[in-house]
Amino acid sequence: MKDSKNRNKNLEWFKQLDLSEQLDIFQDVAAMSRIIANNLMQEDVTNMCGEKYSREKPHNGQYSRWGYNPGSIKIGDEKLPVEIPRVFDSTSQKAVNAPIYQELKEQEAPSQKMIKSILLGLSQKDYGQLSKTIAESFGLSQSTISRKFIEESSKELESYEKRDLGKYDFTALLIDGKYLSKEQIIIALGITTGGDKLVLGFVESTTENSRAVKGLLRNLLERNFHYQEGLLCVLDGAKGLTKAVKETFGKYCVIQRCQWHKRENVVSYLGKYDAEYYRQRLQSAYREPSYEMAKTRLTEIINELSQTNHSAANSLREGLEQTLTIHRLGLAVEFGRALTTTNSIENVNSKLAQYLSKIKHWKTPDMLVRWIAMALIETETRLRRIPNYKKLHLLRKAIKTELKLNQSKIA
Repeated sequence: MKDSKNRNKNLEWFKQLDLSEQLDIFQDVAAMSRIIANNLMQEDVTNMCGEKYSREKPHNGQYSRWGYNPGSIKIGDEKLPVEIPRVFDSTSQKAVNAPIYQELKEQEAPSQKMIKSILLGLSQKDYGQLSKTIAESFGLSQSTISRKFIEESSKELESYEKRDLGKYDFTALLIDGKYLSKEQIIIALGITTGGDKLVLGFVESTTENSRAVKGLLRNLLERNFHYQEGLLCVLDGAKGLTKAVKETFGKYCVIQRCQWHKRENVVSYLGKYDAEYYRQRLQSAYREPSYEMAKTRLTEIINELSQTNHSAANSLREGLEQTLTIHRLGLAVEFGRALTTTNSIENVNSKLAQYLSKIKHWKTPDMLVRWIAMALIETETRLRRIPNYKKLHLLRKAIKTELKLNQSKIA
């Protein structure tokens, strides 16, 4: 009787909110539902295929991961888009959706009682109970939704920020910022020696200042981020980022300035016609496979711009050597596309924008952080390895040579 009164009271609380607040709450439910559904499907695939990138395969290696398909699940009367992981069966020679997806898709909409329970969990900020309630709203039995899964899903946001980075061997770190509703979010993306991309963390800051970035990097170190084997740091060129990276990693890092940011900074000083002309010239120069040829062509552009636009010439001249780090290491052919720009983070940013596009106002800082974390959790599972990842041992060796580090631990 008491629970019924609480649910009714909570429903009245919900009805008194304005429409934007009701939408925020619905989006909370939808986001957590998507995370739970995604985890259920990923758990299903792991049971069939084994841990991602592990050599130990269950079922004698019969199944392997096979990309994603678009799909949807029902939450209330709404269809919630999800990406369905697929599995290839080597016996039947067919690719199929994660088996549990059909169960998720066929469940009936949550009852009114269930919706009231969800609202109660939201109002009391009891996200552990909320996670359990949403999981049950899919109509799945306790044998399907294990106690362990329910506990882990309720702690997912917290564990994301605290996960141990010591078990990974990172060879590169990319840092870049994005504006979300006038808030600057700086994201750190790590690339392992196996080519995997991991979204390591983020920090809110009005600008890319060194103090905020050092706080982000300090958090990575506290989580056992190792860099003593040498690290390539790909940055957009902001002085705050460069200062923070140098003060944190010292003699163990090599900086690659983002060529895309450099190119756009240069052409920003030019008129429309000249901007397009020099954008193509700069892009062509950076595509040169050798350090000598790339620098020669860029120097020619500097000399030309010096005669017509002093500011554009100075912009290109400033930090030019750091935009050619991968070239100088002799790896422009192998990693010219993947590690000379922060485009990998731009891909993460585009998914963030897509995921958060409907939210125009963040009512509290906690809401902003929570939503960004949930979006990054979902995005990371869809990031692909960088091109030519099997040659990353060459990057490790080149960095060690550049920094004069002991070569005995080359991966």
